[in-house]
Amino acid sequence: MSTPHSTHQAESRETTEGPVYTVTGGDWDEVVQAAGRTDDELIVVNMGPQHPSTHGVLRLILEIDGENVQEARCGIGYLHTGIEKNLEYRTWTQGTTFVTRMDYLTPFFNEAAYCLGVEKLLGIEDDVPERANVIRVLLMELNRLSSHLVCIATGGMELGATTVMIYGFRDREMILDAYELITGLRMNHAYFRPGGLAQDLPPGSVDHLRELVKKLRKNLPEYDKLATGNPIFRARMMGIGYLDLAGCMALGATGPILRSAGLPHDLRKSQPYCGYENYEFEVPTTDTCDAYGRFLIRIEEMRQSLNIVEQCLDRLEPGPVMVGDKKIAWPAQLALGPDGLGNSLDHIRNIMGTSMEALIHHFKLVTEGFRVPPGQAYAAVESAKGELGAHVVSDGGTRPYRVHFRDPSFVNLQSMAAMCEGGQVADVIVAVASIDPVMGGVDR
Repeated sequence: MSTPHSTHQAESRETTEGPVYTVTGGDWDEVVQAAGRTDDELIVVNMGPQHPSTHGVLRLILEIDGENVQEARCGIGYLHTGIEKNLEYRTWTQGTTFVTRMDYLTPFFNEAAYCLGVEKLLGIEDDVPERANVIRVLLMELNRLSSHLVCIATGGMELGATTVMIYGFRDREMILDAYELITGLRMNHAYFRPGGLAQDLPPGSVDHLRELVKKLRKNLPEYDKLATGNPIFRARMMGIGYLDLAGCMALGATGPILRSAGLPHDLRKSQPYCGYENYEFEVPTTDTCDAYGRFLIRIEEMRQSLNIVEQCLDRLEPGPVMVGDKKIAWPAQLALGPDGLGNSLDHIRNIMGTSMEALIHHFKLVTEGFRVPPGQAYAAVESAKGELGAHVVSDGGTRPYRVHFRDPSFVNLQSMAAMCEGGQVADVIVAVASIDPVMGGVDR
């Protein structure tokens, strides 16, 4: 990572074997040396990667003069798990089990972007059943709620508003219970599959979700009482992490950061997917360009998401949740057995007893996977944090040739320096909390 006053990083000396290079420094040594050569009393400090308010393992390198931040840089990569590379060694369907783990607070958005990209390559976007699309929208909007609740809860905790944190996690817990009812897991679901869903909604889930919406509607005003009008909270947030529309456009920021600068850009409206054009909802904006505006937008977005969830529940019609093409559709009929969630034994008996061809086909589909025609596609969804896109490339095989994600946390994190430089150290925490980065998505 270079600095404005960067020094060379490698010294060479000649030996009988040829030149030997001694590589020194890296970003930390370089920044400290550069700071040491300046006249004023600059101190270089590491904030993170283990600092409780850096949202996981984000490392911030701050040059400070007293309490004022002169220069701020991000050090990332501490949570790199090689997910994009791993996808090249798995079948197209197995890919969902990896992408769901990227931004672990928005698993359904990760799965949706990936599946939409694969479906584009297969040319089956219009074949995905209506019921599958409605359930996808339902889960993505619940995911928007649970992600925003974590952002508001952890952001509140960093400011010392512990009650906001307790309320946020209390409400999120109810949503995670709904995930567990539907997918069998609280996170890392792999519930969306190319062509549809892993399985249909279990019995009783619609009633459960209607009750959940009621409870969340009752609880949401508590955040307004606790924080929105609270003079201490407002004073701590207003004018902090300032980034105007020109700055957002230059840095590629999307999501609540962009909408806090007054631009109502939302892919659900501008490039609808999964049938979003059929739902009624507003895209909230503010013109404050600061951390307080982003907080207000997230609160209002949660209300809008509850409206969409209710519309989804009203639109649910009986029908399949996977494309009819048996060359793509994984024959999954999940059931709770002695070993947890898996294929139901009746289903296995049916496959093994129907015909030899059915058994061979099932075996090949699950072990080899289906082939995807060569080409490339980009599919983007409006994640809780902004535009989440998947660039999917196929060489005609049963595994992806390359998959690369445009993660909103990664792109939005570029705005950290613009928000923090010239401000105070304490305000860095507020600014980073308002960006809401999740390092699983940044590092992948």
